[in-house]
Amino acid sequence: MSAASVFLPGSTIGVMGSGQLGRMFAIAARRMGYRIHTFSPDKNTPTGQVADLEVCAGYSDEAAVRAFARGVDVLTFEFENVPVQSVEWAAEHCVVRPSGRVLHLCQHRLREKEFLKAAGLPLAEFASVISLAELEEALARLGAPAVLKTAAFGYDGKGQHKITKDSDLASVWAGFEGQPAVLEAWVPFEIEVSVLVARGIDGATQVYPVCENAHANHVLDLTLVPARIPAEVAEQAREIAVRTAVALDLVGLLAVEMFLLPGGRFLINELAPRPHNSGHFSFDASVTSQFEQQLRAVCGLPLGSTELLRPTAMANLLGDVWNGGEPDWAAAAALPEVKIHLYGKAEPRPGRKMGHLVALGGTLEEAAERVREARRRLVREGANTAV
Repeated sequence: MSAASVFLPGSTIGVMGSGQLGRMFAIAARRMGYRIHTFSPDKNTPTGQVADLEVCAGYSDEAAVRAFARGVDVLTFEFENVPVQSVEWAAEHCVVRPSGRVLHLCQHRLREKEFLKAAGLPLAEFASVISLAELEEALARLGAPAVLKTAAFGYDGKGQHKITKDSDLASVWAGFEGQPAVLEAWVPFEIEVSVLVARGIDGATQVYPVCENAHANHVLDLTLVPARIPAEVAEQAREIAVRTAVALDLVGLLAVEMFLLPGGRFLINELAPRPHNSGHFSFDASVTSQFEQQLRAVCGLPLGSTELLRPTAMANLLGDVWNGGEPDWAAAAALPEVKIHLYGKAEPRPGRKMGHLVALGGTLEEAAERVREARRRLVREGANTAV
């Protein structure tokens, strides 16, 4: 089948993964008349609740993966840690966008960093580590502090350890249990940003405004759009995102997380070839949401406008908000320019992403205060949580 195939409304799209990103993608796709099938090992998932078909099987189940792929026209992803072998099985039966090569690169920190370095894209110094001796040598070269990260399957700060000059390296390495790792030089950044870029089958790109991100306990807490940086600095970040998408030969959506250093220079932190938590603002505040944009790209449709309608702030809702009982939804909804998004997860747990709030304002400061106030209103009196 042609890699340039265009899939019009009425086609069936397969989604590997079944979390909240797939849920919002499915909502956007169904609004445009597409059918959605989702594949994951879990049942009654955020995506499955709004999909036409929820297939529950392991990613290593070859027969199930092939049967799923035969039932869809094009396959995409809501997270990148799908085994490459599964993608190869699927690609024998349907179009896969983004490609298995893109997933292979982005699901492994060392491969990703080596790719970025070879492409001439800016990133911090790094070293591969597979033993205590290599860790000691890498730290001597890069200096302390530094950050040791697992090479694979890390997100939201998981699989990371900050190393200082006083760290017990043997103890740190023992905690990684022999997993291949990457040591990264410490980056004295001013702010963290992300840029979402979509690229179509014809090579056309559309780039969203730069997102300014604040984290708490390594999890995204608040996103402000547009980022509070000079226009020429923001344009530099957008150009880096486009260069990255082109280098990957991406068809789909890519989030490029970056550090902004003093002096206006950026270093790439991580890539995510899918919708991104920081892009949730776009569902309410952009002409085309990141989810519709992913849909347009993987289906071969022209890309939509990324124009921001108004200054916007997004706040994550973690399970901690439920500590005092069911949140006070009516109190937050009483703020008319705040949007509530919940992911359909039955069990709130500390640190678990349960939903998010989006607030629009005449200014960025107004939007930020609105979203913070809405989140404060959710928490019942006497609840033991900080929001």
